Amino acid sequence: MVHLKQPQLSGLGRNPAASPDVLVRLSAHEAGRHGLTLRRGQLPDAVAEALLTHGGRDSAVLLNRNQVSPAMRRRIAGHPDPAIRDAHADFVRTMVERGVPMSIDDLVEAYGQPPAELAASSDPKLRAMVAQTWRERPIVVQLTLLTDPDPEVRAAATQAKDPGVPPEYYERCLADPAIRANVACRIPLTFDQFDRLLATGDETVLHAVAGNPHLTSDMVSRLQDSADPSVRVAVAYSRHVTPETRDLLLALVEAEDATGSDEAALALHWSPYEPSWLRDAPLAERLTYIDCPHAVFRRILAASRDLPEAAWQTLDEDPDVSVRRTAAHRPDTAPEVLLRLIRAHGERSHVRPLLVDHPNFPREELRDLVDERDPRVRILALKDPELPVAQLRRFGDCEESFMRAGVARHPNVSADLLERLLVDPEPRVAEDAAANPVLPRAWMDRIITEAGL
Repeated sequence: MVHLKQPQLSGLGRNPAASPDVLVRLSAHEAGRHGLTLRRGQLPDAVAEALLTHGGRDSAVLLNRNQVSPAMRRRIAGHPDPAIRDAHADFVRTMVERGVPMSIDDLVEAYGQPPAELAASSDPKLRAMVAQTWRERPIVVQLTLLTDPDPEVRAAATQAKDPGVPPEYYERCLADPAIRANVACRIPLTFDQFDRLLATGDETVLHAVAGNPHLTSDMVSRLQDSADPSVRVAVAYSRHVTPETRDLLLALVEAEDATGSDEAALALHWSPYEPSWLRDAPLAERLTYIDCPHAVFRRILAASRDLPEAAWQTLDEDPDVSVRRTAAHRPDTAPEVLLRLIRAHGERSHVRPLLVDHPNFPREELRDLVDERDPRVRILALKDPELPVAQLRRFGDCEESFMRAGVARHPNVSADLLERLLVDPEPRVAEDAAANPVLPRAWMDRIITEAGL
């Protein structure tokens, strides 16, 4: 069970209104230190120093370069305690050994060498990490990594689209089992290369080839008879198949999905394939897909910004909510369209910008959402910074903890309601209440004093 004071101390550490002396006192408690490391912006040197005093090596690891001043970074680099002085470098090296991605800036700082020298390190794990994270490397470095003796380094060098593989290296890379799939999904293939890749019998390579955007109609035709659900979906999304073939291929995969096939479900709902070519097609061609029975095509069309008004009206009434959401992100979406979507389906918090943040969203209507039955819609009323306290009290009594947490973060929360939320049984709510910048200074002192700090 979480001690009552722990979420309060953690939230107080995040509170942007907490003064430096409050933050220094918080650094003496583990929960307070946790909140401090989550603060945005640079910490005062005195606070960073207190974190090192009380948190030692653990705090030194968590303090990132954006949280401490240049002077404090020099102070840490020359710290008399080697556990603190070497904490961040040791942490980065451990992550490299375990293959956990670290930024190129972290690597440079930890190893004390420029990126080009790190790319030539004797440690293959470090070379692979550089290949994975140094995306803007020069071509001369990329060519060295493409021919590295370690297969993991070569794989890392071809994992992302950029900096890519020069044409003169195509054959060499396609012949390399460690990287052929990474390359086969991106580069233009000759028919001979296409044949040789299929002949490998490697499922990963087959899926990579199937998703290659440069396939010719003859290559796509060769893949049409595949029984692999992922290949069928990839082929169905190709610009080279007829609508009838597309419908047939997707119907076959949907039928397999209905019987419980995990492979079919993965291909339909989680595969990386999409008809990306449609984004760059001429307007007239794109508009032919406005009535396509497959939502992914309509969704890509809805991401356009040059459609005629009649097309937008059709997309705003699309039976698939993901299509309507995509269309609603255009700059001139009508306020009533945005409000209708919100009322019916709420927000998708992981898709930014939010619809309620659209310039045309009628924010004066937010307050009316307090009576919506769906809590996912009702919570959006909290986007109104002046929501009356009476409505906040209603939300503060809700069974859903995410509603109470939203009240705890609200700028118009009353003192008595905030005090109640500070002792909410759900730690997240109590922490958010303590992190609210309207929290009085006297309450901050009380929380710290009661924690014995």
